[in-house]
Amino acid sequence: MQLNQVNYFSGDVHILKNITGSFYAGEITTLVGPSGAGKTTLLKLCNGLLSYQSGEIYIKDKRINEYEPVELRRSVGIALQSAPMISGSVLDNLELPLVLQGKKLSTQNAKELLNDVGLSGEFLKRNSKELSGGQRQKVSIARTLVNRPRILLLDEITSALDRVSQAEIEALIVKINRKYGVAIIWITHNLQQALNIGAYTWVMMDGTVVEVGESNLLLSPKNERVRKFVKGQLG
Repeated sequence: MQLNQVNYFSGDVHILKNITGSFYAGEITTLVGPSGAGKTTLLKLCNGLLSYQSGEIYIKDKRINEYEPVELRRSVGIALQSAPMISGSVLDNLELPLVLQGKKLSTQNAKELLNDVGLSGEFLKRNSKELSGGQRQKVSIARTLVNRPRILLLDEITSALDRVSQAEIEALIVKINRKYGVAIIWITHNLQQALNIGAYTWVMMDGTVVEVGESNLLLSPKNERVRKFVKGQLG
């Protein structure tokens, strides 16, 4: 995915300012920065939940606004911190992306998806209301894999989890990245997580990309504001 001079306004407020850069196939890129930097807005632009006012975003040399909405959702999956579930079973939730396309998910494929995220097939009949936070997040991630997306967007998916569940989610994301070669763009407030998981990192502040490179840039940032941020001297 490539972004070229992308701008986004909400009313008169300039939220994202001339965002340019690339997210690489088969790699994990983390987005870090203070609250209000524009990270979640950027993610929503990347799968068409929001529309930018100027610039271009490309997937495979095709502008995302040239994709049909269903095709775009198949190409770019998203998992959120809240891991929203519909009422019903885990299978009902896994099937949702296909139901919206008038298709069905086989039990075998559903079990394979659960296996990808470290859950047994016995969970298929489990009521979604009975899932723990970590289990909900795993089902949410499995649901994004139903369409075999090229790109997977993750928005603070471990921030509400305990340390054990967080480590499990990190491990399964690395596994998914390696198994499917999917490009992963992961917003995290945890700088150690960004270092551990990300091959590349974008540091965003005030709607701009301030510094970008391999994730070890967080160990010795070149930008003064980024240095203050990683030391906890910025919000």
